[in-house]
Amino acid sequence: MRRPIRTLILMVWAVSSAPAFADDFLGRIAEIVDGDTVLLAEPIEDSREIRLVGIQAPKLPLGRRNFKTWPLADESKAALALLALGRTVRLRFGGVRKDRYNRWLAHLEIAEDGIAALWLQGEMLRLGMARVYSFRDNRWRVAEMLALEREARAAGLGIWGNSFYAIRDPAADALKPLLGSFQVIEGRVRATAKIKGTVYLNFGADWRTDFTVTIEKADVPLFADTDPLRLQGARIRVRGWLKDRNGPMIVATHPEQIEPVTDRRTP
Repeated sequence: MRRPIRTLILMVWAVSSAPAFADDFLGRIAEIVDGDTVLLAEPIEDSREIRLVGIQAPKLPLGRRNFKTWPLADESKAALALLALGRTVRLRFGGVRKDRYNRWLAHLEIAEDGIAALWLQGEMLRLGMARVYSFRDNRWRVAEMLALEREARAAGLGIWGNSFYAIRDPAADALKPLLGSFQVIEGRVRATAKIKGTVYLNFGADWRTDFTVTIEKADVPLFADTDPLRLQGARIRVRGWLKDRNGPMIVATHPEQIEPVTDRRTP
């Protein structure tokens, strides 16, 4: 017997061109783990767990000791539950399909009779309940996701109204307490350099202590269309995990991590 469709008015996102991997799977979401992870009622092949690839929602401890819940984690989980719990979804792939935890890395779309495809990643970003978190081997639809994130941030929706998720200045002293965390940083590139094939974008006068973005030699070919060496003097927004290497540093592995700043910055 066909399960009745709940009457919930949702914004519908048009389905874009087919991803690199055109084959897909269907499954019913039985549990919401957090704002970017769900469990299926039945496993597909050997896994029930799906990571909504391309976004990062506020995190819950989920059994991790000494882990503090991120602000709005419960609200993000509830938003995804309202959108997807009990619904049949289509898994669509645009890159590596699984991570080291055997989770599916998929874009999810509602796949029920009478309902146009609702893209869950897009809706979570539109609501301000997640931010873009892309990978070198999973870049499909990132440009669309960044645009949705910018709109939510400009409106101060969800996480963008909380200082925990604020866009950071590149001042090294301000970034040091944030080492080891995922951050979005905005500032002007003071100088660029290419040394032994590795590209450096320096945001201060002293590369030994100031914030730097590094593009390793193996990843430089992916930036051929953007030429990061020409970013000197440009204002950019970069996202990634802050490391401590001659001052705070983010390693950029793919071009979507670096955005030219064309929108107004959220205070």
